[in-house]
Amino acid sequence: MTDRKIRVLCVDDSALIRSLMTEIINSQPDMVVVATASDPLIARDLVKQHNPDVMTLDVEMPRMDGLEFLERLMRLRPMPVVMVSSLTEHGSEAALRALELGAIDFVTKPRLGIRDGLLSYTELIAGKIRIAAAARLLPARRSAPGSSAAAAADVPLLRSPLLSTEKLIIIGASTGGTEAIREVLQPLPPDSPGIMIAQHMPAGFTRSFAERLNGLCRIVVSEAVQGERILPGHAYIAPGGFHLSLVRSGANYVAQVDLAPPVNRHRPSVDVLFDSAARHAGKNAIGVILTGMGRDGADGLLRMRQAGAYTLAQDEASCVVFGMPREAIALGAAHEVVPLQDLSQRVMAHLRSLGGQANRV
Repeated sequence: MTDRKIRVLCVDDSALIRSLMTEIINSQPDMVVVATASDPLIARDLVKQHNPDVMTLDVEMPRMDGLEFLERLMRLRPMPVVMVSSLTEHGSEAALRALELGAIDFVTKPRLGIRDGLLSYTELIAGKIRIAAAARLLPARRSAPGSSAAAAADVPLLRSPLLSTEKLIIIGASTGGTEAIREVLQPLPPDSPGIMIAQHMPAGFTRSFAERLNGLCRIVVSEAVQGERILPGHAYIAPGGFHLSLVRSGANYVAQVDLAPPVNRHRPSVDVLFDSAARHAGKNAIGVILTGMGRDGADGLLRMRQAGAYTLAQDEASCVVFGMPREAIALGAAHEVVPLQDLSQRVMAHLRSLGGQANRV
């Protein structure tokens, strides 16, 4: 085990933010700021000079936009990047685009009381930097126009209304999950079962995330709304800062969205969603746990399997962070361990096999 500190380069056009980030990072025993830069052109030279382990990068900066710089950086000198974004509609879209380009995670700047607000994020920022330093850098999977149709052609229609009505797909993810979820949803046919998703994400970002996916997928993707029916061909994402659960209302599956206390320090929590699926859907559910730090969802996936659900975990090689799938696999919670690029195929193949079994009865 090495005692070498995580070396961080902070890039932000605000001198106050650079100073606060330096104070936060240098207060941690396992990391140090090796340099700061006020714009990407300065940062480019400092990367060569200091060879940092992690970069924190602002989105809006002079001389070169942070996203343009990130795209060049990931092409020419890939490294773990944590984006620093204002909590605005534009900021949330930019943060999601950054994750698509290969950033590991993002931190939202407080709107008011910058100094006290950012210092209150000390453990959050330090935690994201630690995760980034340990994360696996994967090639950016960009969505070209028309690519969703090409991908979807690989997953044929179920052509069984009964299957898509009775079954549910339940997905949980954290760090690296926004792109992993896109890769699972994008190939799915419009007659797929209803899908419920818990992705660790702060308030203000999930709406943009859902809208982005909705424009790429053949299914309808939206933020979940309290009391709405879970329909085939639709995916429902837990709103940032809220738990999402599955409940029954007569013969229908319904979304429950609430502000119950965090579970595993998360709201939304994957365990909350998985536990509700185990209770109310049982063998009619398919559980999928994707990339993420920690163990949120591992116990819930095991309970889904024990309740009769079919369960899958993303494999280590395709994860940005293997924590959550690793914990689930160690518990014996997963029937299958599958590369990300094969997950949608495996889910739909399992559903078609159920249709074949029904036809043989």
